[in-house]
Amino acid sequence: MCELLYQTDAYLREFDAKVVGVDTQSRSILLDRSAFYPGGGGQPCDFGSLWVEGIEYTVVKVKKQGEDVLHFISGAVELPPVIGSVHGVIDWERRYKLMRTHTALHILCGTVFRDYGALVTGGDMEPLAGRMDFEFERMQAGLVHDIEEAVNREIVNARDLRVKILPREDAFKIPDLIRTKINLLPEGIPNVRTVEIVGLDLQADGGTHVNNTGEVGKVRVVDYKSKGAINKRIYIAIE
Repeated sequence: MCELLYQTDAYLREFDAKVVGVDTQSRSILLDRSAFYPGGGGQPCDFGSLWVEGIEYTVVKVKKQGEDVLHFISGAVELPPVIGSVHGVIDWERRYKLMRTHTALHILCGTVFRDYGALVTGGDMEPLAGRMDFEFERMQAGLVHDIEEAVNREIVNARDLRVKILPREDAFKIPDLIRTKINLLPEGIPNVRTVEIVGLDLQADGGTHVNNTGEVGKVRVVDYKSKGAINKRIYIAIE
């Protein structure tokens, strides 16, 4: 089982760990603890480096597999031995952009749910850009403009974010914890991680976020389109 350091400290840029497994066929390394986000919930995985005895191993992909996190290494160097200490370094510039983007999408989700009661039907992101789908029957320029203004007001309000890991039974007592049309939480997980934008939004989420909405920057709605009778997509960019 890999300890997921990013779940409690998204600002952790470097960490020490131990190699607990090496898969030469897939060129992946398993660690006892990791700050690399393995992807999920629309947020891409982290990139970065693992250092073992002065040798740098470039991490080009990270994936969660059961209770393990696989760190896939580029083909430039021979893989390290199974037993050994490792120093991990996150590609912080990319990670922080994704943190800002993920928080921006939660602000978007929170304002739309608060003002219009619309649930999320899908979403995706890359550094400083993302899209989110909502249950809207109609969407037009005036509505999109109002949503953009509401999102940026919440950024200016500089709301704090709080992350908690709760027992499943306690988490599901929270009203409207699941903001997606379909509950994507796996059955049987004992704990649920929640992300709260204080005074605006509270939902189950596994990704990385900034500490305060003021860190996000200005959000622009760059496009919107219909993806079905009651499914409308909003595209955003972060400046």
